[in-house]
Order: sequence, then C-alpha cells, then structure tokens
Amino acid sequence: MPSPLIMLGVAGAMSLVLWAASADGAPLPALAELELEELRDRCGNDLRALGVYREGLRATIAFVRAREDLFPAVRPDKARLLPREDRERVLATWRSLLDYDMALDSLRRYHADFARLKDKELRGRAFLACYGAFLAQYRHALEFIDRAEHDPGLDTVLNEPVPELGLPEGTYARYKFRFLNVVIATQFAALNVVDHFYGGPGEEGARQAVGQDCAAIWRMGKGRGEALTLKNGLHIVRAAGFDAWFPVQAGVSEWMGATKVRRQGATLVNADQLRALRRALRPGDVCLARREWHLSNIGLPGFWPHAMLYVGAAEERRRHLAGADVREWVGSQGRQDGDLEALLRERCPEAYGRSLEPQEGGRAPRVIEAVAEGVSFTTLEHALGADCVAVLRPRLHDCEKAAAILRAFRYSGRPYDFNFDFLTDSALVCSELVYKCYEPSAGMKGLRLPLEEVCGHVVTPPNAFVRQFDEQFGAEAQQFDLVAFLDGNEAAGKAVESTLEEFRASWRRPKWHIFIQPHLGEEGAGVEQ
Repeated sequence: MPSPLIMLGVAGAMSLVLWAASADGAPLPALAELELEELRDRCGNDLRALGVYREGLRATIAFVRAREDLFPAVRPDKARLLPREDRERVLATWRSLLDYDMALDSLRRYHADFARLKDKELRGRAFLACYGAFLAQYRHALEFIDRAEHDPGLDTVLNEPVPELGLPEGTYARYKFRFLNVVIATQFAALNVVDHFYGGPGEEGARQAVGQDCAAIWRMGKGRGEALTLKNGLHIVRAAGFDAWFPVQAGVSEWMGATKVRRQGATLVNADQLRALRRALRPGDVCLARREWHLSNIGLPGFWPHAMLYVGAAEERRRHLAGADVREWVGSQGRQDGDLEALLRERCPEAYGRSLEPQEGGRAPRVIEAVAEGVSFTTLEHALGADCVAVLRPRLHDCEKAAAILRAFRYSGRPYDFNFDFLTDSALVCSELVYKCYEPSAGMKGLRLPLEEVCGHVVTPPNAFVRQFDEQFGAEAQQFDLVAFLDGNEAAGKAVESTLEEFRASWRRPKWHIFIQPHLGEEGAGVEQ
C-alpha cells in the first residue's frame, strides 16, 4: 500500500494529465520551437546527459555510504568535531551532489513542456528526460538526507556557503525544504500517472533507470520519507522559509535551457580572436576553456571545467621545437638524427596518422584533449571555440614540452574516464591528460599540479590549475606564464581580452558566473564582486 504522503498526489495527477493534453493554446516554449531534427538530436543528447548526471549522483551516494567515518550509518553517541581534512571531504561530496542536482534541474525544467510537442515519439522522449531527471534528483536527495541526518553536526557543515555554485549559507536547509515536503511527493505521484499516459518504451538505459529510481522512492515513502519530513518540518521552514532553490540566481535553470537553444553552435570567442590566438600559441601550451551549459562542466568543481594540450601541427613543432636541447633529448630516445617528428611517427604510428588527418573545413588538428569520445586530436577552432579561453605556457625547457607531446600521442585513442579515476591510465579525463603528460619523472622536472579528493577519487580539476597559478604568481614556485585570457560576457554576446588580474581571480567565480556578471561597460564589469 503506497504511503499516505505519496498518495496525496494521486488526486492531482489527472488534472496534470488533462493540462498536458490541452496545452496547445499556450505560447510555445523553446523546446517546441525546435525543428524536428533539432528536437530529435536534443532529446537524444539530453537523455545521454541524464545518464551521465545520474551516474554521477549514484557514485556520490555510493561514496557517502562507504564512508561511515564521514557520514555515520547510525547516530553517534556524542557530538563529534570533524578534523579539517574530513570537513573538506564532506564539503567536496556535498558540492559534487549539488553540481549534478543543478544540472538535472536544468534538464528537467527544459523538458517540462513535453506535452506541447506534436510528434508522439519525441513527446515521449522529452517526457522521459523530464521524468528521469526528476526521479534521479528526488531519489538521491532522499538517500543523502537520510544518511546526513544521522549526525546533527553535519547540518552546520552542509549549510556553509557554496560559492563555486553561487549558493549562499543555508543551502542544505533549502535542500531539505525542497525535497521533504508534500508538494514534491504530489509531483511524484502525478508523474507516475502521466508516465502511463505519455511514457513509451524509450531508451532502454533511461527506462531502466526510471524503474529503479521510482521503486527506490516508493520504498523510501513507506515510513522513512514521512519521518524525515516530519522530523525536519519546523526546522527547515524556520531555517529556509519559502525561498527559491536557487536563492541568488533565481530562474537560472529556465534561462539555461533557453541559452542552450538560442546559442546552439555559437560561442562568445569569435573567429578573428581564434586566428590571433593561433599566432600566439606554441606546442606544449596548456589551454583552458569553458563552454556555458555543456555536459563537460559537470563533475569537476569550479568555474574552469576543461583543460587540453596544444601540440600544434607538424610544421609548428619543427619551427618551435628544433633547438639543441630537443635534438639531444630525441637522441636519448634512440633517434640519433634528433628529429622529433620522426620519433613521434616511429613510436606512435597510428596516433601520428590521426594527427595529420584534416578535420572540419580541411583544418589540421592542433590540440589533443580528453572528451566524451575519448582522447582525440581536434582543431584549434573546435577545441577553443568556447565562451572563455585561457592559455598557459609552462616554464620548462623545450625538451620537456617535446616529452609531454610524445606522452600525449601515446594516450591518443584511449576512452574518456567518466569515473575520474587517476589511478589508471586505461581511460582519462581532460585534466588528467594534462597532468600525466607533464607528470614529473626521472630526467623530467615536469609540472607539479594540484590534486584534490572528490568523492573518494583523486583528481586535478582544471579550476585548481588557475588557483595554483594565482597562489604561486610572483614566487619562485610559479610554473606557468599567462599567454592569453579571452573572457566571455553573455550579456554583451562576446568575449574580450582580459587582464592577468582577472584571470588570477577567475577560479573564484561560481559556475553560473555569466548569469550574474554585469554587462560590459557597466561599473565593475568583468570584476568578481
């Protein structure tokens, strides 16, 4: 027998169904304005994103359950004070959970107007994206809160501000208010009914996930969900009131979905800026990029989500990496002629062949990066056609840059590591590729890049590269020089050349920085407030 809390929503389910069946008179939202092929691609991409986001939440909850020292399975006998390192682990886990939750929230809101779609198949797929995102959020919130509530001391830790996500003090109270009330239980019951009306077979993986999450929520509803709600009711109302879930950037999710459609295929860094950037780049440079509202932004903390290595085309390597130190290093690798190109071709014949294949517009690949498709050679225009771009030049001899490029060629073709596991080389994430290409070893000074623990995985977030640059700047330990920083301004619709000071501060920005940044020309434009 379903719990009384959940059953409160069944009576409202039919009204939701009737609304969905008769909504064609309302103004069409962005989802319904897409052409048929665009809509088909969007639904497919968002369902794949749903799988990645949900898997991120599953991994986060698995870490919570595995670390009873951080998240007790039973209430401690007495109050405890977590050491600083453990507090950092708890906060990193909380930030990871919120990151995935906010991404799912955007996906859910964008597909909430599934009923306006005329094509039956695509209507069902859009509903599946909306329903699957809702269930993933709800289930994992209940599971996290159920564990976190065992230790009252965690309440204080989790209510600390989360500046990189743009969330203020009291976020955990708001989180509980959002997921522990009769309204969301009503939505859950209503969507169960709508699923029978609109839900089709859909993608097998998404359908399987929906079934698992739905069953888990029903289990939580048999006493535990109500107990959590009643236990926290007065406290969460007092602590959070009725504020929006996004208390600083109210409405960011709706705007997010519209931006993805409105600027699909367009970036703030323009073609002229990329041409100028190409003239400034040198093989071995480390590039950072941010594309607003992209899948790659989720999972690693901070404003800068993506890092890659500029390897240049063959003629660039011949021009810039042909000094005596490079030829001597190549000789130590068994090529007495000192020819770096010959060494790359000899050691990595398949990768070298891929590095020569023209890509879109007949352009030569010049960048190697770890993307969803794997470690790939890409063009400068593809890799740095973004909304914010920065280029860092390692303070290393050219022979070390040549060695890093050889390592990069060896990694070419390996899959992307959605588990963010730095302990293996079989699959890599973007920043891991840069880290391992420049990792110090015998005879190689390399770069000592920062490592952080996120949900039990040791990673080096690209944002941490910038934080380290800021902290080391002007000191003997400084490892990079800034070559360029193109800072995107969404309101102005363009990126501008920005300053060293702005770049040093950029790691402090929240993920949704462009939603709150001022328009160019306004007082304080481009300056983090």
